[in-house]
Amino acid sequence: MKGRRAATTLGLRYAAAAAVTFVFLFPIYWLFIISFKTPDEIFAFPPVWWPANIQFANYAVLFKDGDVVAVWNSLVIAGSSTILAMFFGTLAAYSLVRFRTGGDDLAIWIISQRMIPPIVIVFPIFLLYVWLGGVDTYWGLVLLYTAFNLPYVIWMMRGYIADIPIELEESALVDGCSRWQVLMGVVFPMARAGLFATAVFTFVFAWNDFIFALVLTRTEVITYPVQVTHYFGGQSNFWAKIAAMSVLGTVPVFIAVAMLQRYLVRGISMGAVKG
Repeated sequence: MKGRRAATTLGLRYAAAAAVTFVFLFPIYWLFIISFKTPDEIFAFPPVWWPANIQFANYAVLFKDGDVVAVWNSLVIAGSSTILAMFFGTLAAYSLVRFRTGGDDLAIWIISQRMIPPIVIVFPIFLLYVWLGGVDTYWGLVLLYTAFNLPYVIWMMRGYIADIPIELEESALVDGCSRWQVLMGVVFPMARAGLFATAVFTFVFAWNDFIFALVLTRTEVITYPVQVTHYFGGQSNFWAKIAAMSVLGTVPVFIAVAMLQRYLVRGISMGAVKG
């Protein structure tokens, strides 16, 4: 009797897990399928669950019109800002943990800057960028995303570094290592999972940003989220191009998460919530 009840419970759990998985995966499947459909199949009723003929032309037109450059722009901007934010943020976090720079008040102040809604500061930043000549430039968005993501990186890495026993660093210093050698040989390897986990989320934040990219770009460095909005019109929407561009825009994030998955699981469960 107990065995039958346990089997029933297990079956219900698997069924619930399958139902939840279906709910989350179906929009991804539908987006992917739409990118290969003809206009008639997209608007067909009842819905066409699988296209009769795969339409690669929906992707080809993005390359032909040069729209795919927006994905490259996002990759350059998000990647560059992530590298800079991780480098400077990790050094700042190490200073906060090991040297108590600014005390606990400075750490609280830093994370509070991440809570500012972007819409509040986008107009003053636009005026500043007009004066500096940073509108529609790579360096303008890279600098902005780096500054905007630094508080998140500092706060996360502060928790990861705090988990590293200070005795390991002291032993390395006694053996004659410099502070920089301690960072490269002890701190960074020990916090590797946290570094990769933080880098992935930082990259995603920069990749998905819309408001800053919308206001600060025109034609030269337009990013993927802004480019997608160009396919929405007052009279009609280009659903095939929207779906194709959306699929292309998810590929870099998917690859990054797939490659660093083992670090993500461990990094998220480490000491990032320590105060």
